[in-house]
Amino acid sequence: MVQFRLLGEVQVVDRGRVMDINRHQQRCVLTALLVDANKLVTVDTLADRVWGNRLPQRPRESLYSYLSQLRAALSDADDVNIAQRSGGYQLSVDPESVDLHRFHELVAAARAADDGRAEGLLAEALALWTGDAFAGLDTEWVAGLRETLHGQRHAARLDLTDVRLRAGADSELVAELTELAAAHPLDERLAGQLMLALYRNGRQQDALRHYERIRRSLADELGVDPSPELRQRFQDILDGGTAPSRPVQTSLVPQQLPGAPAMFVGRGREIDRLDALLRDGDGSVVISAIGGTGGVGKTWLALRWAHLNADRFPDGRLYVNLRGFDPTAEPTPPNAALRSLLEGLGVDPAGIPADQDARTALYRSLVAGKKLLILVDNAADAAQVVPLLPGGSTCTVLITSRDRLAGLVTTHGAHPLSLDVFSDADARALLAARLGAGRVDAEPEAVAELLACCAGLPLALSIVAGRALAHPDFPLAVLAAELRDATARLGALDDSDPAASVRAVLACSVAALTTEQARVFSLLGLAPGPDISLPAAASLVGTSIGRAAATLTALEGVSLLQQRSPGRYRMHDLVRLYACEQVGAGQEAALRRVIDFYLHTAATADRLINPHRQAIALDPPVAGCEPARPNDALAWFDAEYPGLLAAQELAVQHGWHAQVWQLTWAASTYRIRRGHLRDDLDTALVALAAAQRLDDPAALAQSHRLLGHAYGRAGEHAKGIAHLRQTLALAEAAADLPVQAYTHHTLAQAWERQGDHAEALEHAIRGGALFQELGLAAWHARALNQRGWLLAQLGQHEGALAACEQALALVRAHDDRDTEASILDSLGFIAHGCGRYAEAVTYYEQSLAIADELGHTFYRASTLEKIGGTHAALGDDRRARTAWEAALDLYRRQNRLDDAVRLRTRLADDR
Repeated sequence: MVQFRLLGEVQVVDRGRVMDINRHQQRCVLTALLVDANKLVTVDTLADRVWGNRLPQRPRESLYSYLSQLRAALSDADDVNIAQRSGGYQLSVDPESVDLHRFHELVAAARAADDGRAEGLLAEALALWTGDAFAGLDTEWVAGLRETLHGQRHAARLDLTDVRLRAGADSELVAELTELAAAHPLDERLAGQLMLALYRNGRQQDALRHYERIRRSLADELGVDPSPELRQRFQDILDGGTAPSRPVQTSLVPQQLPGAPAMFVGRGREIDRLDALLRDGDGSVVISAIGGTGGVGKTWLALRWAHLNADRFPDGRLYVNLRGFDPTAEPTPPNAALRSLLEGLGVDPAGIPADQDARTALYRSLVAGKKLLILVDNAADAAQVVPLLPGGSTCTVLITSRDRLAGLVTTHGAHPLSLDVFSDADARALLAARLGAGRVDAEPEAVAELLACCAGLPLALSIVAGRALAHPDFPLAVLAAELRDATARLGALDDSDPAASVRAVLACSVAALTTEQARVFSLLGLAPGPDISLPAAASLVGTSIGRAAATLTALEGVSLLQQRSPGRYRMHDLVRLYACEQVGAGQEAALRRVIDFYLHTAATADRLINPHRQAIALDPPVAGCEPARPNDALAWFDAEYPGLLAAQELAVQHGWHAQVWQLTWAASTYRIRRGHLRDDLDTALVALAAAQRLDDPAALAQSHRLLGHAYGRAGEHAKGIAHLRQTLALAEAAADLPVQAYTHHTLAQAWERQGDHAEALEHAIRGGALFQELGLAAWHARALNQRGWLLAQLGQHEGALAACEQALALVRAHDDRDTEASILDSLGFIAHGCGRYAEAVTYYEQSLAIADELGHTFYRASTLEKIGGTHAALGDDRRARTAWEAALDLYRRQNRLDDAVRLRTRLADDR
């Protein structure tokens, strides 16, 4: 077989002989095609890759000449072909013969394998490199791709180092890692590996010195602190540990499977096959890949089998939809899918790492040794699935995809199960189950025609049955006649393209809808998020909730819509594609309506859970069903949070900048309450980018404040303070006293987190004076509490007590429960500092009760730690330890690593 080498000098090797392909542009053309082997590369792309901005006078003629020469040079290779396609060229070749693709395949396989196999796979992958990628080529495209590949090579080398460190090869790695660290002085992952290797070789001081070197380098060159992971590695080595801690799993047993199909027929042979695979497993993880055309019932089979065998998986059932062939959304990235799986396993969202490799490692650690079923639905390809595979041998993975997933079959031993259309008997059984045997038996000729038109496709059969159920008095011959008359469309049912087949049946079904039902159906395809509530749907389609409910019920009745849970509606992927194709000129107006619905409802819900927060100006409210009580508001946010994020993404895509930053503002209290700190930072960054495109200084100031607050909660205090200073400067320039007051309040929090209590106190006093001047009594109470807390931190307990008692009287007069909890916490701290421990416990417990009432899990952790300290001062070690352990668990799950390290050290010292 001809071998193509790109990871070094570009060469073609045939039976040990290097072929004569020496001209620079000729090798560039070959490289441009090999990088996208077996894919169409357009002429314009080829020209850009070969010449960039230095195009020859006739680039197409030059390309044709080089391609002709390459064809001639490769003419003896049976498995290699360069073919001209519409608009470009395609080089057909076995990917195994191209070292670049072989490298990627080996690395992907290693990251899904156990350490024993991973070491060999990674070593093999790295051995493919013989020098710099594409050595001798120097175009702009080549240079950019070379840099990317060198980064991937470096990452693979570090992966191999991790494997070898886990295997105990510490002494052999010290020299190699020292040399690598010198070449990559700012690489924190590499620094952590070197520190661990040094420590395990008895060189603790050298490991700590290396941490100090990279800490200074990061500060001097990038102006940042080491990552939380590297700081944890430093702390572990300092404490005598060997590995960083990670967020821990709760006792939750996941039950994520959607409901089983209510009327399932056939597929007995396939179910038996899946049973046999699980029964005959050889100790390795059982992976079954169910493949077939769209609408053939892959998910139905997977769910049916999963529910039939639920008792064989005592540790739970996980489910994730990868949307590989979703008609209206991009495929779910593996990193997002991992987040969903980790949340299903009980990991607090705030404790989920951002990095995909870290998420994969945490996921595999949590499922190791468990009897779990993992159902991965609608995968695009093997690469999308590999990061989701467990590393151990006890789980069962069931995958559905239109793709054959050959990579999983070859590399991971997956068992393919190809699903065909229904036989006539099974198709007839499905109609009989839906319509009743009597109705089917009464019209054998009409049923035979319906079965022939649907060609055994389960989705098509279900839609036809839904139409028949919607018209129980119509003879089935009427439906058969309608299908027969639509010959131009029904011919597609015999086509191999499943989307065309389903589209024809959907067209017949939608044609029977009223004008209003058809309009609503098309607009529902635009819905943001995985599903939509009735009030959101009413806003999307621009009608009342009552009329929307009636229409959605009609659509559900003909199988164009599913109500998977009460009041929440979802479309099948293919149905949603067809709906989107039907949208007319009202698309933009519909999207604006639904985004405004999410914005205004979120703003209302935010006022309920944070009633004294500064309001922002919004357009007149839109129609909808708004939450009435704080608990309702939290429940609304919990249910609609994915839709809110999707709505903001749509606003970004359409350039609706005001809605972008306002959506961030409206959901920020909820994210803080629930500990979604990573989302809080990400959306604040998006909000600032949007506000910078608006001619609105107030929006810019608020967005800087949101981002400053988010950076502070994420532990990036310097960045947070910088943005808050920009907010203050904008507010002062605009003479905006309220924003100045709120910003001083937030700056006080930021400086306190930095440990500068004197600077924090100055901002607290300035903010309090402005709140009092503005007549904002509730915020004046907050500022007084902040002042009292900071005075207590500085040891001035008498002044602290006076400020907090004044704050408590004010806040109870204005019913601000959130601030009341904070004041009670401050009073507990002051009482503790004065030696009144029993009184301190009482204050803390009152504060904790309010925090629990408000669903404020972030606040709960800090108060629990203080309760533990007070119990310890009272000599009650058992209660102290119980409170500290509960606080530590929350810190870990909320990814508050500095707090966790401090409290873990205290627990260790207390033994």
